[in-house]
Amino acid sequence: MVFKDRVVAAYQRIQDEICKSLELADGKAKFEEELWSRDGGGGGRTRIMQHGNVIEKGGVNFSAVHGKLPDAIKKAFKVESDDFFATGVSIVMHPNNPFVPIIHMNIRYFEMDDQTRWFGGGIDLTPHYVIDTDARYFHHLLKQTCDAFDASFYPKFKTHADDYFYIKHREETRGVGGIFYDRLKPENTGLSFDQLLDFSVAIGNTFIPAYTELIDRNRDAEFTERQQEWQYLRRSRYAEFNLVYDAGTKFGLETNGRIESILMSLPPMAKWVYNHKPIEGSAEAFTLSKLKKGIEWA
Repeated sequence: MVFKDRVVAAYQRIQDEICKSLELADGKAKFEEELWSRDGGGGGRTRIMQHGNVIEKGGVNFSAVHGKLPDAIKKAFKVESDDFFATGVSIVMHPNNPFVPIIHMNIRYFEMDDQTRWFGGGIDLTPHYVIDTDARYFHHLLKQTCDAFDASFYPKFKTHADDYFYIKHREETRGVGGIFYDRLKPENTGLSFDQLLDFSVAIGNTFIPAYTELIDRNRDAEFTERQQEWQYLRRSRYAEFNLVYDAGTKFGLETNGRIESILMSLPPMAKWVYNHKPIEGSAEAFTLSKLKKGIEWA
């Protein structure tokens, strides 16, 4: 089997397994699937879950697209060729309960030719309320996954996540981070492409144990209207990052991707309150104090 076809098959399996596990964890909502085709070549499977016991809105999307690379993307990638192939799984979950965190994962493979191809991706957590034990648990699992391949991966990719998931105009991180990596190939990792595929799959397989544990810990926590208002404020920060800085959003728009799939990451409800300041000493103020780069969670 051609290598890129193996990647496609592996990513489709990950999408299937994650969807089944999330339906079980939610206990009510089911994913609705929409198959789509891209005008320039390829397509994908968009799966959306809404109005669940736990998940208010979430998406687990798979795509495999090919065609001609737009000039803007060629310039950003510093490549000369036109033909490209890209496949990946992208996930965002927006829960009902403010104490269950938002989670995002993306694993992807990009190829232009045998000399120009790489893996990218990451997984990160955006709590509405930072709970130290949850953040440490999440990072511990990511470190375990990374360490199985290279002990340098977690600290390096954790720093990349801190830098990438940063809302510059707010001077705060989007959440408590995770890992983020791009352009992984044998030349800069010492791993073969087969091993890099195994690493990408391992990251995908970390999603369910990480998120279902955090769901179970917090799904039944009682919350007030004020706490839900704070959830909506934190969701607005999430939306700002995705619309202003997110590279995947930009790539999807530049390559004529399906707009509903690209913007499935946006929350169902968010609020922008002018010059909102949390009360000193509150849980909200504590959360803001933790939205900084360089916190050692693992």
